[in-house]
Amino acid sequence: MDENIELPKVDVSGPAPVQEKKQSPLTAYYRQPKIYMKLPSNGDFYPEDALDKSEDGQYPVFSMTAKDELILKTPDALLSGASTVSVIESCIPAIKDAWQMPSIDVDAALVAVRIATYGEKMDLDSNCPKCSEELRHEYDLTEFLNQLGSFKYTKQIPVGELVFNIRPFTYRETTKKAITRIEQEKIYAIVNDENMSDEEKLERFGTSFVKITELTVELIADAVHRIDTPNGSETDRDAIKAFILNSEHKVFDTINTKLVEMKQTLDLKVTGAKCDKCEHTFDIAIGMDQADFFAARS
Repeated sequence: MDENIELPKVDVSGPAPVQEKKQSPLTAYYRQPKIYMKLPSNGDFYPEDALDKSEDGQYPVFSMTAKDELILKTPDALLSGASTVSVIESCIPAIKDAWQMPSIDVDAALVAVRIATYGEKMDLDSNCPKCSEELRHEYDLTEFLNQLGSFKYTKQIPVGELVFNIRPFTYRETTKKAITRIEQEKIYAIVNDENMSDEEKLERFGTSFVKITELTVELIADAVHRIDTPNGSETDRDAIKAFILNSEHKVFDTINTKLVEMKQTLDLKVTGAKCDKCEHTFDIAIGMDQADFFAARS
C-alpha cells in the first residue's frame, strides 16, 4: 500500500446541535382562559377532528382579541356566519371546526366568549309593555350559561310504531338555511310592489310560498337521520324526506313541536323583569345578533 495516499477525512463528531429558538418573554402575557364552560351538546354530534373533546366536559374560553372584535363588525361576515366561526375558534380553541359544531352549542359559546371578554353582567334596555316606561335591567349571563350546560337533547321521538332519531343541525346547515329563507322572504315581500301587475304578484307569491313551505319540510327532514320501524330502519335521506312529505300531518307536527320546544329551552331571555313605574312584570328576549350582543357592554 502506498503510504503517500491521502485518505478522505471522516467527520465523526456528528451533526451540529440545533440551536433552540429563544422564547419571547411576551409569551407569558398571551391570553389565558378566563372561564370554563360546558357545551349543551355535551360534546356529542361533532364529526371527527371538529372538537378536541374534554374528559371532564369543561372547555376553556379565552377573551376576544382586537381582531375578533373587528371581525364582529363586518356585515358580510356576520350574514354568512364566517365571523361567528372565526371568533368561536379563536376564543374556544378546543372547537377546531366551528362550521361543524351542533347549532345547540352556538349561542352558549357566544355567551361564554362575551363573559370572558366583558364580564358576567350585561345591561339590557327595554320598554315596559304596559306603560312604555324606558327601563334598564342588569342580567347575569352566568345564569343562562349554567342553564344551557344542563340542557338535555332529545335524540328520539316516537310516533306510533315509528321512532324518529334526530340530530341538531350543524352551524353551516343552519346558516345556509337561514340565508335561503331570507332570500325567499325578500321575494315574498315583492307582492307589495305597487308597480307590479296583479298577475305577476300572484305568480311570484305562489312560487315563493311553495318554496318557503318546502324549506320548512326540508328542515324537519334534515333533522331526522334514521327512522326505526318494526320491520327495520331507514337511513337514506331522500327516502326519509319523501316519507315526511307524504305522511300524515301528525308525523310532521310531532317532530316540529319537539324541535320548537327544545329551541325555546335554549332561547336567551330574562324572566320576571319588573317595571319601576307601574310594577308590571314581563319577560325580555335577548337577541343573539352578534353585532348588538357584543356591543352591549355593561
